[in-house]
Amino acid sequence: MLIDSDVLIWFYRGRVSAQQAIFQNIPFSLSAVSYMEVVQGVRNKEELSKLKKDLRQWGAAIVHLSELISENAINLLETYTLSHGLELGDAIIAATALAFHETLLTGNTKHYDYIPHIQVIPFTV
Repeated sequence: MLIDSDVLIWFYRGRVSAQQAIFQNIPFSLSAVSYMEVVQGVRNKEELSKLKKDLRQWGAAIVHLSELISENAINLLETYTLSHGLELGDAIIAATALAFHETLLTGNTKHYDYIPHIQVIPFTV
């Protein structure tokens, strides 16, 4: 399971549905982009330390960019930026899910529902 940043953000905001989603999918993967998005939102070193500790305890794997992910993201952007407004971060996250045949858990299904072959599970707050 690849978990999108929005699920982790809701987890740290204390949403029970996000906590259940995280705990039901341990261990899970996280695109490097999703990890960076969450890190960008931390407010201090303590929050960053907690995030890193939690990810270690959960056995979460951060999936780093590879040539395959980059190629897939480029293809997705060329295909869907003009027609659907696909943005860079979402293209990389989708490309990561596709490259590893992972299901993506996200609250932002509209960012991905037009992409063929991607398996998305909707997360609701």
